Amino acid sequence: MTRVTAAVLLLLTTLTACGPDFTGTRLRIAAGNDRGVYYQLAQPLAGAWAAGLEIERPEIQQTRGSPDNLARLRAGTADVAFSAADVATDPSGEPNLAALARIYDDYLHVVVRADSPVRSLADLRGRRVAIGSPESGVAVIAQLLLNASGLGDPGSMTVRYLGLDESLGALERQEIDAFFWSGGLPTNSISTLANRIPLRLIDVGEAMPAMRRANPVYRTATIPGSTYPQSGGPVTTLVVPNFLVVPTSMSDDVAEALTRGLFDARPELAKANTAALSIDLRPAIETAPMALHPGALRYYRNLKN
Repeated sequence: MTRVTAAVLLLLTTLTACGPDFTGTRLRIAAGNDRGVYYQLAQPLAGAWAAGLEIERPEIQQTRGSPDNLARLRAGTADVAFSAADVATDPSGEPNLAALARIYDDYLHVVVRADSPVRSLADLRGRRVAIGSPESGVAVIAQLLLNASGLGDPGSMTVRYLGLDESLGALERQEIDAFFWSGGLPTNSISTLANRIPLRLIDVGEAMPAMRRANPVYRTATIPGSTYPQSGGPVTTLVVPNFLVVPTSMSDDVAEALTRGLFDARPELAKANTAALSIDLRPAIETAPMALHPGALRYYRNLKN
């Protein structure tokens, strides 16, 4: 072996050793129910992280939604969680969580049959209303919205805690009068039902000032009338961002590698669900009032250099 060859090999060995070694790292992703966007995105993301960090494929956990996901992070039974921003920034939560990125936005749906007499939130009084699964992000928004609309008192309506699939079936069988859902546009299962029975969305614009006061992460947006095969035109609704959240105890190297893997995997994520088309560097850092993890922040800063 020549001196030059030996020197090159030594240099390559040194450079390789300089990179972080993730050997032994195991990750568990709290990802909601297996029909939701979180779970769909978690599948290719787990594969990308396994390849990028050269680790075992992360475990993907089915959960009840954002509150359950964050509870698992705090309990140490999950390492990464998908969460709606309103749940992630709840001031009652412990300040031991940080964000890797803002990933996409969800739109609140209040769905009724097209022939329903319900035309506004006030018309829900006395009705049978599904507000999402227990301990879900949908239920958090729905309860706040009902309180803001003067419908939060016991007896104002018959509340049922049903997930999306259960709500769709119950509305079709006329066992409920309305249901709440927070998801991307369009939500495919709502489109499927709208092709069988005429549906309509309820405008929640008048409640938005109160909702913004309740949590400034909420924004006002429009669901175009062409989004679903529904009767009626566009409606004003509430939009809530979604974050990828980790414990602040996660090492900076791991957090940086996970953030890099998220952006490298965007094409595969978009194939799993079109919501991933919204994942972009500029909005990704907009996670206030939740802080970015220092490792994620290092990734974003290095991109600018």
